[in-house]
Amino acid sequence: MTSSLFRTKQVEQSILDTEDPEHALKKSLSALDLTVFGIGVVIGTGIFVLTGKAAKENAGPAVALSFVVAAVVCALAALCYAEFASTLPVAGSAYTFSYASLGELPAWIIGWDLVLEFALGTAVVAVGWSGYIRSLLDNAGWHLPAYLGSRDGAHGFGFDILAAALILVLTCILVLGMKLSARVTSIVVAVKVAVVLIVIVAGAFFVTAGNYKPFVPPTQPVEAGGSLHAPLFQLLAGWAPSNFGVMGIFTAASVVFFAFIGFDVVATAAEETRNPQRDMPRGILGSLLVCTVLYVAVSAVVTGMQRYTQLSIDAPLADAFKATGHPWFAGVISFGAAVGLTTVCMILLLGQTRVFFAMSRDGLLPRFFSHVHPRFRTPHRPTILLGVVIAVIAGFTSLSELAELVNIGTLFAFVVVAVGVLILRRTRPDLPRAFRTPWVPVVPVVSVAATLWLMLNLPAETWLRFAVWMVIGFVVYFLYGRTHSRLAPGGQTPAPSPSQGPRA
Repeated sequence: MTSSLFRTKQVEQSILDTEDPEHALKKSLSALDLTVFGIGVVIGTGIFVLTGKAAKENAGPAVALSFVVAAVVCALAALCYAEFASTLPVAGSAYTFSYASLGELPAWIIGWDLVLEFALGTAVVAVGWSGYIRSLLDNAGWHLPAYLGSRDGAHGFGFDILAAALILVLTCILVLGMKLSARVTSIVVAVKVAVVLIVIVAGAFFVTAGNYKPFVPPTQPVEAGGSLHAPLFQLLAGWAPSNFGVMGIFTAASVVFFAFIGFDVVATAAEETRNPQRDMPRGILGSLLVCTVLYVAVSAVVTGMQRYTQLSIDAPLADAFKATGHPWFAGVISFGAAVGLTTVCMILLLGQTRVFFAMSRDGLLPRFFSHVHPRFRTPHRPTILLGVVIAVIAGFTSLSELAELVNIGTLFAFVVVAVGVLILRRTRPDLPRAFRTPWVPVVPVVSVAATLWLMLNLPAETWLRFAVWMVIGFVVYFLYGRTHSRLAPGGQTPAPSPSQGPRA
């Protein structure tokens, strides 16, 4: 029984499955496409919102250092992802990696976790995008009926038609092919980065050196709370965190870390990359580097434009420009945020469908969803199903209270991937690795420790909700996945015909 729960899927078998013509995805992505995907999903509202919150409440002008700390934690995880994605270029990201190293039950757990992470992330981002679009429409004098704007609309009923429509349109784009998705993403990311650069360059002219003093504000103790809204570590240890000072830099890092979430989604496209051994590490690490530079620059500009104690938490960049007498830039920032969220939503949906597709191909979810479209070579069935479901969810609820589940899901995946690198190095030292995580076991161990620390700084209620979702996942696995797995006794693991291959 125990051995069956931790049965592993050989790396060679996972790669062989990608050659089955009925379940093979089209390989069309380059290193540039992957880098653009990474930038597209990482740069969202975080760059426009979290900077002000972290600077005002935690670190002051030293928030720029907080972004560097968060980037280092992400880089540790990214090195582990790069090794796995280049060694095992199969759809599914952390799910596929853990199946090859930790076993089936851990793989199911991480896959179930990623399904939640990407689904909620897509819905939350779509609702945020809808809010920016409605704001721009209101400024132009066009007003949507209240009942089509939110769930709190007229007569107690509301359906966010814009959020639902966005997801359905993106679903169609993803069904039509990855290359089309990459082209759309490239255009939108170019616009988004241009807006960010405009903000950085224009804001630099309004920087006042006095706003940087003191760069590291004096430490201010924070009262410990006893509610479930408090960080789990605080409840377990009775430790009251402090804001500002040196520790405030690290406290802010746990806040702004979530502005980096998304680079791991790049790994879900490994199977659709022309040269994954070379391009996956470039795409993952390249997108992280670009985003780090932009984040540090934005945080330096906004804290130089306006005193950190006066920064807005909701719209720090826009309000900083208003404070300097240039409100026109607020509209530019809103436009950039709306454009940026489009790519975030699409790439999260992309990651969701690829994990679902990989799990169904392994038999842990119905195999009906593992067939690709005969023409577009995309997993059209799970894409359509999940697109419709998430569109309905986004239309009827804001999901603001569930947004942090996205964060804990991502961090959990980071831990699993780092542990998987250690295990696979030990169990399969002979495996060809195009990219090797440096300084093993130091880098994976430090990655696990840093990630767990950030997880412990999440609210206790987030941990409770995460635990409930995991319990549901265990029930589904034992009722369906364990017996239908292709690795189960009598399971079908057919090898593809050598004469057949995926269509170009």
